[in-house]
Amino acid sequence: MARRPLPRILSSGSASITRSREIARTAADSATDVLHPLITVVRGLRLLAVSGRQKWVATPKERRGPKLFLGAACVLVVALVPYGPILALITVMGAAAWKGRERTPVRTGPDESETARLRSLYEALVPYFSTADDPDPLFAHGGDWTKAFDQYAFDQDGRLTRLRISYPAYFTDGEAAARSRIEQLLHTKSGRGREYHFGWDEEANRLVMTVLDALPTTIAAQRFVAAPGETVLGFTDPDSVSRTVPVRDGDTTVDASPVVWRTGGRSTEPHLLAVGHPGGGTTTLVRSIALQALQNGDVIIVDGSGAGEYAALTGRNGVLAVESGVGGALATLEWAAHETERRLITANLARQSGRPAPDDIRRPLWILLDRPGVLGHLAAADGRPDPQELLRIPLRHGRAAQVTVVLAEQFDALDTLTETVRTHTRARAVLGPASHEQIEAVLGAGPHTTPPPEVPAGRGYVRLGTGPVLRLQVPATPDPYDDATSDAHRQAVLDLLPGRGDPMEAAPVHESSDEGPATAPVPVAAETAAAPVEAMVAEARPSEPLAKAQPAGAES
Repeated sequence: MARRPLPRILSSGSASITRSREIARTAADSATDVLHPLITVVRGLRLLAVSGRQKWVATPKERRGPKLFLGAACVLVVALVPYGPILALITVMGAAAWKGRERTPVRTGPDESETARLRSLYEALVPYFSTADDPDPLFAHGGDWTKAFDQYAFDQDGRLTRLRISYPAYFTDGEAAARSRIEQLLHTKSGRGREYHFGWDEEANRLVMTVLDALPTTIAAQRFVAAPGETVLGFTDPDSVSRTVPVRDGDTTVDASPVVWRTGGRSTEPHLLAVGHPGGGTTTLVRSIALQALQNGDVIIVDGSGAGEYAALTGRNGVLAVESGVGGALATLEWAAHETERRLITANLARQSGRPAPDDIRRPLWILLDRPGVLGHLAAADGRPDPQELLRIPLRHGRAAQVTVVLAEQFDALDTLTETVRTHTRARAVLGPASHEQIEAVLGAGPHTTPPPEVPAGRGYVRLGTGPVLRLQVPATPDPYDDATSDAHRQAVLDLLPGRGDPMEAAPVHESSDEGPATAPVPVAAETAAAPVEAMVAEARPSEPLAKAQPAGAES
């Protein structure tokens, strides 16, 4: 049976309806464009009316009468002023147009890609933050991730920059291994190539992951704003310390967060040990400390590597000796031990007699050793004592004698450090690339941050005593005689070097006075048979008090 065609009105009706809809939509859009200012003003008037009504309702009843009187007075003044009503109408229309303008909607939640990333991270944490016996698990496959992630932030690329996680109370957050697994997972899932900080709040069962900014590497050596007895080791994150100092960063001056190491009689960490791999920046740190110590103290430098990294300090005012040979190092460290004893005895005599300590024992003395393990190996091959054995007295009693010891060693020679050095160097620094186990072995605690993707020279971690582990970036303090040094950094170091003076004036011989028994200068290289400092300080009547001798010369 043949199909009969539809009536003409039915076959062409859909096309007419579609065309009518397009015409109506075009007309509505045109009317909206024409009436957009009027719509904006009307919307603003409505918002102003709602805001005025809310303020009127919130006004106490006893204050409504004065407000009505004030409003009536304002209306009367506007009505009497020439062109007052017109100006008032223009003002109201302008306020309504500003109030009713279209605003960019504020994001109140993550978009689809960010939601997918958070859900994926939530699912990855389920095996670590859930157990089969939990009747109401916070983490469960297919669960609500918004209950566990209460705060989050993303960058322009859609990667996490901050995340706060609430985890169950039964999670073993007190175990380092359990925390390390969570940190490694978050680091992997949130994106590599960045440095993350993990803040564990065991009391509230919360973990905050934050992306850290890179520490500045353009700050060169300079005079830092620090009190006597304070040394700036480097710079760290702003929220890790409660102090900032103005520093020059290129041609501008910025506020940086310093890691300040306090030495002297009231210091709890009087000596420092820096460890790193070759090129990590330990020598840069020692050179930076030396330039700061020369402002108000004397410096002895023993360079075990013999590479001439401290040649620029030779003969400078305040630099008593720069030694790289075994004989000169032993003689210099032996003098330093006797000088520590002399300072202790002089201070004890001054206290017993009720007089202030002399100025020559109040001036800080710094003993800087770079690569002492190499010198120990050479001394053992030559049948001589280890130079580190001569540091026993300065390390044990240096705080009371204003003597500070700084050692820099590499990881492959850590086993050569003596027990005395390990015990009394409570300020520690690890520079250069290092594993989490190496950092924890040196500092006594692991950092709460992931390793940086790139480790520039002088970048590492520091811990002062039992304090927290902080990120550290040592200011650029290269050898000014190195050809690879930039002109700006070379000039910055040269500007800090003291002038060259008479070597005899750098270390004056202590002469006899009426305050105590006569003393005679003792040659540095001479073998001495002095009693231990403990017995000498206890007796406080030395038969031959040691004098401050000349700096040791080069090994013959």
